[in-house]
Amino acid sequence: MKRRNFLKLSATASAIGLLPLEIKAILKTANLSSCDIANRKLVLINLAGGNDGLNTIIPINEYDAYANLRPSLKIPNSGINSFITLDSTLPENQLIGLHPALTGFKDLYDEGRMRILQSVGYPSQNKSHFASTDIYSTGNDGNSWDNGNDSGWIGRFMERYYINELTNSYPLGVQIGSNKTSLGFHGETEHGLAINISGQDPAGFYSELSGLGGDAPTNIPDSDYGLELQYIAETDQLSNQYSQAISNAFNTGSNANSYADSDLSNQLKTVAKLISGGLETKVYIVRISGFDTHDNQSQSVGSIEGKHNDLLTEVSEAIESFVDDLDQQGLADDVVGLTFSEFGRKAKENGSLGTDHGEIAPMFVFGNPVNGGVSGTNVDLSEATDDNNYQLKTVQFDYRQTLGTLLQNFLGADDTVIDSAFFNFSTDQSFANLKINELIKDSFSVDEECYGQTLEIDKFNAQGALKEWIVFPNPVREILQVHSEKEFATVSYRVFNNQSQTVLNGTHQLINGTLTVNTQNLTPGIYFIQIISNDKNETHMCRKRRKSRRLTRYRFCNG
Repeated sequence: MKRRNFLKLSATASAIGLLPLEIKAILKTANLSSCDIANRKLVLINLAGGNDGLNTIIPINEYDAYANLRPSLKIPNSGINSFITLDSTLPENQLIGLHPALTGFKDLYDEGRMRILQSVGYPSQNKSHFASTDIYSTGNDGNSWDNGNDSGWIGRFMERYYINELTNSYPLGVQIGSNKTSLGFHGETEHGLAINISGQDPAGFYSELSGLGGDAPTNIPDSDYGLELQYIAETDQLSNQYSQAISNAFNTGSNANSYADSDLSNQLKTVAKLISGGLETKVYIVRISGFDTHDNQSQSVGSIEGKHNDLLTEVSEAIESFVDDLDQQGLADDVVGLTFSEFGRKAKENGSLGTDHGEIAPMFVFGNPVNGGVSGTNVDLSEATDDNNYQLKTVQFDYRQTLGTLLQNFLGADDTVIDSAFFNFSTDQSFANLKINELIKDSFSVDEECYGQTLEIDKFNAQGALKEWIVFPNPVREILQVHSEKEFATVSYRVFNNQSQTVLNGTHQLINGTLTVNTQNLTPGIYFIQIISNDKNETHMCRKRRKSRRLTRYRFCNG
């Protein structure tokens, strides 16, 4: 394939975010030969700005209270623009009216391919766009940063779940439609890379990358600047590898039906084409902005036309086309999607035909594997008072419950992986024990015997105690140091590669608490060192870089 045999870049820029080499992996885990889940993927749709959940799903049993809070913005309960009655067989406290723009959602629900989760949020709500977005990205609860504000839940999940079978041929995470890569993709060890491209032109991404610069420098100086230059060169190499995989998949893949001419439709059309083309990426994020509707949410008093109607129309059309596209290509059994927004809106309208920042918002989970229905009851509008600043505060589902459920019941991650991605520090409880078991159909739910195992690479061991050893430098070039403050006379170790092949091992005496391991004969790549002492063992991950004459800058392993 010629380097520039690709589609022309469009004038509208969006972005694809790629995860670094250290957290890429093929999707089949060793113990899943009889568990056909290797091709499964998540598609996360970010409704950026804070979607107005109360006009998205209308509580029919509290319609009068709803209408009093929103005399100008209410969705009518009769006439040509009335809400869509979702399901008349639901109990009274679950009777929902969908915004009239959501005809596609109604179709998916009737087909048993959509579940609506009511009142989704987190324990300590933050109504700042930036803070709440970061909280959703990091897997936090809003009470503290104990879950880590410098790494994301997707990155932590991938670093652990796919760590045994690394590859450098394709990105495990892809983001389309944003100028910067989501914090959610940031791992504890490495961070991601963002490249601006058109929403419907991943092939152009390859063309853009391969056309920049020239050959990487070979004479890199022995200095800190040289280290940074080496990092840039390696990043460039990885970017080209990933762009080639993405471009090949895009050129190979196809779409089986038409999409509306909208930004979100083009993003999901691209995702469908990449999946059709065989790209083994596991998590996609797409984005539609504009939901911060402080004013002109509706174009006039009593009208449903306006910003919110246009946005929901775009979302509904794009998702229905996406699911139908995958279905026609025989790919829909392997994909689950969901919508999420950083928060909702107040129950009471403001004086500008809009709504202000609220707390909870609904989630829509869709796809063939999804067990259609409604989880949770309608919001209690009696809690929205002047004393409460007209907020709806009751969280029925923590957003991490939804995501943790999908990681385990759909993707097959074990409890240790779930706890590395999410942990409920507010209640000191694992989200593995807080799953929404009705979310995935029984026929698609992963059996416990198929759950994928993971290496324990955190700074804490499986019992929650601090690890006894530090391993440095990371990355290593020739000499790896293994150190403990505890008194050990001897220690055994095993160094193995990403195929679990032992490449070094031995038992040695410690000098000043330190074991020295010579790695100069190892080829560059990812390795794991297992340290065995007093019948206990720890596993740490480090990267081996090429030999260099320059001085080594030491950094402690995050593992």
